Amino acid sequence: MITLYHCDAARSFRPLWMLEEMGLSYELKMLPFPPRVFAKEYLALNPLGTIPFMIDGETKMTESSGICHYLGTRYAPTPLMVDVEDPAYGAFLNWMYFSDATLTFPQTLVLRYTQHEPDQRNNKVVGDYAKWFLGRLRAVEAATANAETLCAGRFTAADIVIGFALRLAETTGLAKEFGPNVAAYWARLQQREGYIRAVAAERKAAVEQNVAARVRA
Repeated sequence: MITLYHCDAARSFRPLWMLEEMGLSYELKMLPFPPRVFAKEYLALNPLGTIPFMIDGETKMTESSGICHYLGTRYAPTPLMVDVEDPAYGAFLNWMYFSDATLTFPQTLVLRYTQHEPDQRNNKVVGDYAKWFLGRLRAVEAATANAETLCAGRFTAADIVIGFALRLAETTGLAKEFGPNVAAYWARLQQREGYIRAVAAERKAAVEQNVAARVRA
C-alpha cells in the first residue's frame, strides 16, 4: 500500500492527483501545516519536516514532481507519461521540473509573507516574487494558446504538476492575474474526474482525521 503524507492545498496534492488519475490504491495521512511546527512527531519519520512524504515499500520520497514521475514509471504503462522516444519527451521533462523550481518556489515566498508570517510582511519580497511567478507563467500562457494541454497532444503528468502551481495561485491570490489562456486551461483541469476525486479525498481525509484546512486568500 502506498502511503502519502499530505497537508491541505500543499504541493503533496500533486502525487495525490496522480494517484487518483492512475486509479492506484493508497492511504492518505493528513497533517496540519506546517507539520514541522504542529506535528513534531512527524520529524521522526521525515527529518526534513516537509510535505509530501511518500512511502511505497522500501521507497521513500519527498519531492512532489519526482513522486509523480516515480508513480508513472513504477506503475506503468500509463498515458500520463511520455516515452523517451516520443518527440515531446524533452518538453515533458522540462514542464516537470519547471513546475516546482520556477512556478511554485516564488509563490512560497508570497504565501509566507502574506499568510504565514503577516507580522513580518515584506512588501518588496511579496511584490518581486509575485512578478517573478507571473512573468514565468507566460510560458504556460503561450503553450496553451492553441492546445488543450501542455505537451504530447494529451493530458499528462506535466499537466498535473503545473496544475498544482495554478491551484496554489488561488491560495496566494495570484490567480486573478491569470491570462486568458491560463485561466481557460486551469478551468479545464478542474473539470477532470481525477482532480475532482483528489479534492474530495483531501477534504474527506481532513474531516475524518480532524485536521483543519489552510487559510485561503
